[in-house]
Amino acid sequence: MQKVLLVDDDPHILEVLQFALKTAGFAIDQARDGTQALERFRADRPDLVVLDVSLPELDGYDVCRSLRREAATPIVFLSSRTEELDRILALELGGDDYVLKPFSPRELVARIKAVLRRAAAPAVPVEKPRVMAHGPLKLDEDLFKAFWEQQEIVLTATEFELLRALMGHPGKVYRRDELIDRAYGGEVVVSDRTIDSHVRRLRQKIAAAGGDPIETVHGVGYRLAV
Repeated sequence: MQKVLLVDDDPHILEVLQFALKTAGFAIDQARDGTQALERFRADRPDLVVLDVSLPELDGYDVCRSLRREAATPIVFLSSRTEELDRILALELGGDDYVLKPFSPRELVARIKAVLRRAAAPAVPVEKPRVMAHGPLKLDEDLFKAFWEQQEIVLTATEFELLRALMGHPGKVYRRDELIDRAYGGEVVVSDRTIDSHVRRLRQKIAAAGGDPIETVHGVGYRLAV
């Protein structure tokens, strides 16, 4: 049974989410502020975190920053903030999805399942190598890890799928809609700006390890430099 950590300071939302997720077969843990969220995460290591942005103690963005220094556990943000910049910030910090309040519990459960399916890294066709390499960049599909030379790059499930697509055909220019299909499996409708945010975060992580292999093809999409 997969465990979901629910983080929200609204008891009614926690009650609604707990009922919906338990009905869907998930085990549930709860936290009502940012500090407690980090404590519960470190104690129980859930499979996914549903994280409200507006929290006492530490807000959702601060919690996400802390979690991303420790793990690549999927994070689904909840927020009443409708500005595009808020959604972009959440994704750039390492969030895997961003759901606006008020929300449909059934839709949220569906999105959580979709994120968890991506995080499970399903097997690729047998003709593809389990370890992909392009110069110093390596992607171990069995261990779900990426490396630049010998330094590990901790990726979210979405970032991993994007990098796997780019490494599958170095030099090929991937349009944004192609990358959306690769990263989300056609299960979630997202904007081009969302993909741009994920790619920007991916490039920042690789750059921190000493590399910069992803190129922007303006007006089209992205490619892995040959």
